[in-house]
Amino acid sequence: MTRRRIPVSALIGLLFTGGFVFIALFAPWLAPHPNSVVVGDVWAPASAQHWLGTDNIGRDLLSRMIHGTRVTLTIAGLATALSFGVGSVLGFVAAVVGGWLDQLLSRGVDLLMAIPTLIFALVVLSVLPTTITVLVLVVGTLDATRVFRLSRALAADINVMDYVEAARLRGEKTPWIVFSEILPNALTPLVSELGLRFIFAVLFLSALSFIGLGVQPPDADWGNMVKENKEGIVFGIPAALIPAGAIAVLTISVNLMADWVLNRTTDLKGGRGA
Repeated sequence: MTRRRIPVSALIGLLFTGGFVFIALFAPWLAPHPNSVVVGDVWAPASAQHWLGTDNIGRDLLSRMIHGTRVTLTIAGLATALSFGVGSVLGFVAAVVGGWLDQLLSRGVDLLMAIPTLIFALVVLSVLPTTITVLVLVVGTLDATRVFRLSRALAADINVMDYVEAARLRGEKTPWIVFSEILPNALTPLVSELGLRFIFAVLFLSALSFIGLGVQPPDADWGNMVKENKEGIVFGIPAALIPAGAIAVLTISVNLMADWVLNRTTDLKGGRGA
């Protein structure tokens, strides 16, 4: 059996994604200053004391970026886990059980998807307190609808395969069929979708923070850092471009890694029949 080397693009994705995760895990020890303490002049340039300069009220931008990485990745990661945990299981169950349960779940998802995601989030977040828990539930619920549709379509195709029918004839129950027969065979496209859903969660959270309904001060995430410093762009101050660049780098690196995992999984599946 030949071993395939990890392509350069995947290594780049792993390096940057791993770097962001490392920063998120050890943010309190890596940040040179507290998150919300004013340490210098407004929009001071980069210096030996402040490597990225300061923000719109004089807080250390590097420290804000480090703490913001932790908040952004935590909320996006939890929301993605929630969306896949709920969406994939419900999609598989709907396809396997069928009947009224399938209709109930599918029409409920259709109803949620008929409402524009931003409007749905605006309505919910204008009523409920904007906490991390609420943000995770809102982003995860909206993401779960897309995961449900994909999972149900995959399970509907797999559900008519001979090995699934054989499992039914053996008397296997629905949970066993879902987790032992359908999930392993639907894993490849779900892995690809995982990266896309995570990036959607990051971008959606940043958009909510940019309009003031996401992470609330004094906590920081990349979206509200762009909002706080956007006026400086007119004066050539890059404070808003740094968190925007972090969003772009994370998006590219996660997609590079997801593409490699998808290709690797596909190749392994193709080689089993040999």
